[in-house]
Amino acid sequence: MIEVKNLTKSFINGDKETQVLKGIDLKVGEGEFIAIMGRSGAGKSTLLYQMSLLDVPTSGEIIIDGHDAHDMSSAEITLFRLSKLGYVFQDYALIPELTALENVALPLLMQDIPKHKAYKKAMDALDRVKMEKHYHQLPSQLSGGEQQRVSISRSVAHNPKILFADEPTANLDNESSRIILDIFLKLHREGQTIIMVTHEEEYGKMAQKIIKIDDGKIIGVVNA
Repeated sequence: MIEVKNLTKSFINGDKETQVLKGIDLKVGEGEFIAIMGRSGAGKSTLLYQMSLLDVPTSGEIIIDGHDAHDMSSAEITLFRLSKLGYVFQDYALIPELTALENVALPLLMQDIPKHKAYKKAMDALDRVKMEKHYHQLPSQLSGGEQQRVSISRSVAHNPKILFADEPTANLDNESSRIILDIFLKLHREGQTIIMVTHEEEYGKMAQKIIKIDDGKIIGVVNA
């Protein structure tokens, strides 16, 4: 599903260049649940952002679902992200003025899916994470765990090829975190490819495979 070859990423601040990723090689198979782990500043989220096409690497190759990212225009990448990929962030990234249902339906409407079909898909996605009683509530009326469940619903409503999650439990208590990971495990059993960044050993062990990263390099691969 994803193949990364000799991936590097550097950031320039004035005259200073900081290399965050230093030649990453990685393959992710269809239906795999991968956890990327490492200390703070190791390059975990930076790697996720390159693999998920949210950022552009300094050098290297990213082949995703048979497409070479280097050969895609910015417009093609935007459409690919919208139609083929799903994202879950630690800050939920919900639009505060929209209800839970509207937040989930919006990306579907942006793909020109008819309104009645988009809202039906959105309701189905919310039902999957047991948020059927919260369709018409605003994010401010929901707990952190409930907001994250809405975020997951939004990310899977269009049946993405790959689901990317960046520290999805970072702002949640233990009970809410377990609920989120249980949802990921259920999605994985249904065949969803998932790549998750986490600093929690307990949650990383729930994945099929743990990719350990330090100082911008992969230092180990563990079958959980």
